[in-house]
Amino acid sequence: MKILVTGAAGFIGRNLTVELKNRGHNDILAFDIDTDKAILDEFCRDCEFVFHLAGVNRPPDESGFDSGNREFTGQLLELLRRHGNSCPVVCSSSTQAERDNPYGRSKKAAEDLLLTHAAACGARVMIYRLPNVFGKWCRPNYNSAVATFCHNIARDLPIQLNPTDPEITLCYIDDLVNEFIAALEGKEHRRPDGFCFVPQGYTVRLYHIAALLQSFRRSRLELSIPDMAEPFTRKLYSTYLSYLPSDQFSYPLKMNVDARGSFTEFIKTADRGQVSVNISRPGITKGNHWHHSKNEKFMVVSGTGLIQFRRIDGEELLEYHVSGEKLEVVDIPPGYTHNIINLGHTDMVTIMWANEAFDPERPDTYYLEV
Repeated sequence: MKILVTGAAGFIGRNLTVELKNRGHNDILAFDIDTDKAILDEFCRDCEFVFHLAGVNRPPDESGFDSGNREFTGQLLELLRRHGNSCPVVCSSSTQAERDNPYGRSKKAAEDLLLTHAAACGARVMIYRLPNVFGKWCRPNYNSAVATFCHNIARDLPIQLNPTDPEITLCYIDDLVNEFIAALEGKEHRRPDGFCFVPQGYTVRLYHIAALLQSFRRSRLELSIPDMAEPFTRKLYSTYLSYLPSDQFSYPLKMNVDARGSFTEFIKTADRGQVSVNISRPGITKGNHWHHSKNEKFMVVSGTGLIQFRRIDGEELLEYHVSGEKLEVVDIPPGYTHNIINLGHTDMVTIMWANEAFDPERPDTYYLEV
């Protein structure tokens, strides 16, 4: 299928075209503001589906709203009719179309042209009145508060907050792209009034967004991970990471080093425990302690070692030989003193998970030789 995408180089257009290609749609007719206008006629002749995403929302003067939204939509539809092309058309409109302002009026006028086109030639037209869309590749310091906040907070720059703390309705770019591709397959979601919509959406206070983003920035120092079970938080975190400066993708960890090797905390969570990396020198034994409630999982990923257990009130010795050549997890239950011994000639690396982040005020760790 030949798919025409107007506004292909924009935020939504870029995300849509790459996912269309991911799904095997390789005949994309990409049109943007810098494309030769003569090519649009050829595209309108050949296309079998249209994603009309091109539009203007920050013109130099108000007349640009009409020319970039209503007039261009009219030109596109006229070219389709000239070639007798009644293929389906998806249009990204805006919730602003319901409001009486220059931008909203221009989007409403474009919608009316599309509805007239559908009535005239029988084309299936799907109009999406989109709220604010957020996600990777959105331009900061333009018309998206989320993109601007992500960009500035990632660089420790100030942000401007509306003191009224307004609610913002948001749509995540991947959810939007999935809905658009569903529309391509004839499975769009429609409201009773005929307009289409993205099923997943979020209404969030502006201050809450800013607070989440600030917590994401602090998370590198705190070694914390946001609540990934909460969909909006998970999607906002993905968005935030995409705005990191390209020379700041990495960050250092504090390695606690001694003659035995090192111990480094990697990730801490409030509800899923802590992950650490333990490195043991050859011949070194670590541990020889037990816990009342804390429990752990050990996985040796490099080297060869031995994990020993003994219930603190018993004498039976349990042993597990472990190796990076055969990855396996060993559970460390409470009430058992345990150790881990490097039996090899090289450093042994162990990934350790504990069910709770380490609390120096309540370590729940008691020395006892296995």
